[in-house]
Amino acid sequence: MEPFTLDTGATAWLLVSASLVLLMTPALAFFYGGMVRARTVLNMMLMSFAALGVGAIVWTLVGYSIAFGNDIGGVFGNPLQFFGLHGEDSQSLLAESGVPFLVAAGFQMTFAIITVALISGAIADRVRFGTWIAFSVAWIILCYAPMAHMVWGGGLFSADGPFAAIAEPIDFAGGTVVHINAGTAGLVLALIVGRRLGWGKDPMKPHSLPLVMLGAALLWFGWFGFNAGSAGTADGTAGLAWVNTTVATAAAMVGWMITEKIRDRRVTSLGAASGVVAGLVAITPAAAAVSPVGAIVLGAVSGAVCALAVGLKYRLGFDDSLDVVGVHLVGGLVGTVLIGFLGTETGLFYGGGVRQLLVQIVIAIGAMVFSAAVTAIIALALKGIMGWRITEEEELTGIDVTRHAETGWDLMGGFTSRRSASPVPTATSAPTPTPSRGEGAHEATDAERTGEPAVASSSVPAGTEESRPAEPAERAAPATTGDPR
Repeated sequence: MEPFTLDTGATAWLLVSASLVLLMTPALAFFYGGMVRARTVLNMMLMSFAALGVGAIVWTLVGYSIAFGNDIGGVFGNPLQFFGLHGEDSQSLLAESGVPFLVAAGFQMTFAIITVALISGAIADRVRFGTWIAFSVAWIILCYAPMAHMVWGGGLFSADGPFAAIAEPIDFAGGTVVHINAGTAGLVLALIVGRRLGWGKDPMKPHSLPLVMLGAALLWFGWFGFNAGSAGTADGTAGLAWVNTTVATAAAMVGWMITEKIRDRRVTSLGAASGVVAGLVAITPAAAAVSPVGAIVLGAVSGAVCALAVGLKYRLGFDDSLDVVGVHLVGGLVGTVLIGFLGTETGLFYGGGVRQLLVQIVIAIGAMVFSAAVTAIIALALKGIMGWRITEEEELTGIDVTRHAETGWDLMGGFTSRRSASPVPTATSAPTPTPSRGEGAHEATDAERTGEPAVASSSVPAGTEESRPAEPAERAAPATTGDPR
């Protein structure tokens, strides 16, 4: 094997970038955790952390091989070539970048982890944790890794694949592989799992907007590793990706807030945070393909379009709890397709004709079709084998207590039910909250339903349930306050 020269700068940059992308999964846990109700916050956050746990193991064993092994039919890589990140080539340096194999494999691992974690927002509050774990394992192997191979590993949609004869498909950091893939999977799961109890009737407000804002800030920070790190080294391409990520995200936040102001006559912190994520999603495939001005245009369009798209679930009747479809699927489509217009080398607005646009549309549709088919097979199989839904009693009581025996905001020295001496409320002894509708940021706005301005969501004080029935006066105060820890 021909020796390669180690590029210490590129290696250091990729290690830092991988660490930033890994931070995005705990950041997502904060973002999603704040958007659900207080009684389900831990389960929501745990779904992201669990994706990190199983994702790292699966990627090490077979995921990387399927994604970047020798091509099999344009869809899969050889699953045994780098099994366990070991093989005759596993300790080599990558010829072009001078980066050790394990560093590159670790960087790609963080992408697989965050992608499957994104899906969890579509099925918040109502699924069995064990089924989610099984789904995460199967989905990375059968859906994410093949998609990564098709786009980045020499497969059907790669830069040297069959479509390259028309125009080279562009997905710099994961518009198709990550966001269209996860958004489509979220839509399929939402349809198969079904709606939450009371969806479309009663409000399901986010219980902690500060958590949402913290999560959005950390996602933005981690996304620099996601986009600029995809350059592979600290060079001009990485600099362009960094700048474009910043300005596109800023423009998307502004675009969302303007749309919100026009539609609802007010601007909300939740809308601003959601605009941030929409911009990050949209610039992902285009981070090195557009100019900074093009990035501003792309960001503004994505912010406005996603702000409108999150209301589609009410018109179409599917319960996408935390707007995975409206933000990630729609944002990924916007970013992927607009490359065909705004790409500085081959875009329509730069004299490149329609070829790039057509190829971008084809890979976007191809990603949706593949993800929908594979996700449906996995989800239906698990529905028959394990079942997806928790019981109605568990859903009404809150999955944190009924499935995990803990609460997110335990300020009273324990989570003993006020109606029972039992330390863990049962379905019969626990207070039964009123079932409610549309999670978090983007439940149906008042403007959409009644023509009146929407009321901005506000944070519920820690340890409370916004829909908990009022206690009789003599029973409203607990017998003891306990240790506030």
